[in-house]
Amino acid sequence: MEKRIGCVAILLTDLHVVSEINTILSNCGSIIIGRLGLPVKDRGVHVISVIVDGTTDEIGAMTGKIGRLKSVQVKSVLTKATNSEE
Repeated sequence: MEKRIGCVAILLTDLHVVSEINTILSNCGSIIIGRLGLPVKDRGVHVISVIVDGTTDEIGAMTGKIGRLKSVQVKSVLTKATNSEE
């Protein structure tokens, strides 16, 4: 299965979903390379950037679960070039 590297941007406006996001990210830990979370307090928004390395199915499953949460927006961008898993 081909893997891609990419970045997933998560924007949330309600901190009540943080534990649900953390659970999803923990369950998808095998495809996560790194993560950065930043609060933008004066705008009431929290931004989480997640660098991933996985198949489009794995990344899509993760972003789909996150995107179903209330007060959350998620977008991903993936490399066009792919590497085959050895």
